[in-house]
Amino acid sequence: MSAHEVITGTLHTGGRLDKALAEASGLSRERVKSLMADKAITVAGAPATNPSAKCVAGAVFNITLPATIEPQAAPQDIPVDVIHEDEHLLVVNKRAGMVVHPAAGNQDGTLVNALLHHCRGQLSGINGVARPGIVHRIDKDTSGLLVVAKTDAAHEGLAAQFADHSIHRRYLAVCAGYPNPRAGTIDARLGRSDRDRKKMAVLAKDSSRGKHAVTHYATLRTLAGCALIECRLETGRTHQVRVHCQSIGHPLLGDPTYGRDPRQLRPILKRIGFARQALHASELGFVHPVTGQSVSFTADLPADMQELIDETERLNR
Repeated sequence: MSAHEVITGTLHTGGRLDKALAEASGLSRERVKSLMADKAITVAGAPATNPSAKCVAGAVFNITLPATIEPQAAPQDIPVDVIHEDEHLLVVNKRAGMVVHPAAGNQDGTLVNALLHHCRGQLSGINGVARPGIVHRIDKDTSGLLVVAKTDAAHEGLAAQFADHSIHRRYLAVCAGYPNPRAGTIDARLGRSDRDRKKMAVLAKDSSRGKHAVTHYATLRTLAGCALIECRLETGRTHQVRVHCQSIGHPLLGDPTYGRDPRQLRPILKRIGFARQALHASELGFVHPVTGQSVSFTADLPADMQELIDETERLNR
């Protein structure tokens, strides 16, 4: 970002000031402490520099975040599965294990590095030099379809469709157990977990934090100790499918963050080396932001998920 970002709000709880600020702002406690040391936080109009100070519920806070200087992503000759490409955008089938854009701990080997090489640098610049062309993301260990903007006009048009939830997104997943009912809607607000700021969690419907999230699911096939389900996203929040499935007692197989695999399936997962959430973005549909035509794309299940399904299905025979 080219200018300072300011976060303002009201503290909801008492206790330690750094903890209350982290909960209210969505920042980590370590980030809050660092900003306190830089005298970038005020509470009730006065500088806040003591993390352990007692918090007064209802106090107004102001956090000034310094401008972020994004590193320039470098083109890398990395294979990428392009499903569709025209002069305005491209749709890719991302493999599991690939990070979408450079960030701390993943400065290269990302989808952006691959796209910069493939497109010879011709990507939308709206999201900055570290995330050119990126309109939306899927998790590192989730496979499947992403649309990437090559021009700013395409980026703006796609971003508007994501914002109004008109993009069609269908995921295939393998969850632990058997959802009951077999099909339904999960309408549960999502936000940062109070216990672990790196995780997302379901929040109370009347919470002032987090974002509204809706997932429609349906059971496609019953396997041994698990089920193949489809999830159609009405919204697209961080970790939405993973957290929503966990919230109804059916976390995704292989999920190291939100799941606990059924004991009977652990030998299979270990034998085939399946160690990522069983989640694949299989369908993506939208109105082309330049031509105005409705377009839709599909991507078959990757080999590792298909093997997982085949192996668990054999147990039912």
